[in-house]
Amino acid sequence: MLFLGSLINVITVGIGGSIGLLVYKNIPKRVIEISFQGVGILTFFIGIKMALVGNDIIIMALSIIFGTILGEYIDIETRINNNIEKAKLKFKIKNEKLSSGITTSFMLFCIGSMTILGTMEEGLGQGSKILITKAILDGFASIGLSSSLGIGVIFSVLPLFIFQGSLTLFFKLFGNMITNDLLNILTGVGGLLIIGLGITLIGIKNIRVLNMTPSLLFSILIYIVKKIAIKLF
Repeated sequence: MLFLGSLINVITVGIGGSIGLLVYKNIPKRVIEISFQGVGILTFFIGIKMALVGNDIIIMALSIIFGTILGEYIDIETRINNNIEKAKLKFKIKNEKLSSGITTSFMLFCIGSMTILGTMEEGLGQGSKILITKAILDGFASIGLSSSLGIGVIFSVLPLFIFQGSLTLFFKLFGNMITNDLLNILTGVGGLLIIGLGITLIGIKNIRVLNMTPSLLFSILIYIVKKIAIKLF
């Protein structure tokens, strides 16, 4: 089944998020706040580990620059947050951290090497072992996340499925063209985005990380241009 791994991922995050939400309702606000900062520190650390995997600083730098310019021009973050606020009003959700919960969970669950390798494996018809393993890990992680970020973690399953499903379809069509070097660059650029998310969660500075997500696309495009240029010159 083509999207089996992503479907299982949705289920595990939903279950884990629901368990964590029961805890969230019964803990003091000050504990939630410090837990929120703790998630930020962990996110920052994960981002550093991922960024160090990147093996081409020039491509990573150009990807971040051009991707951020495009994302800021489109203003992805404002569009998404406006839709989240509309959903909060429609469903009468009072959680103040709904946007942060969705954004943080989506970034942590979807921007990483296991997501890329897992969707590639599934897209190439080699099974769903990596994504199922990732789903189990995400399920446990979602318990802790929703206990500090609230119901937004559960709502993150929709963008999670869309993103992973799209990657699976992409790799089904173009997976044979992906090299290890490109995977490392994608992981490195993703790590930079995760670092930005961690800085925001800790409260050092509000970085519009969602507006930087086109950097992932630019990393692929710039990598392809570099390879073509090397062959020509």
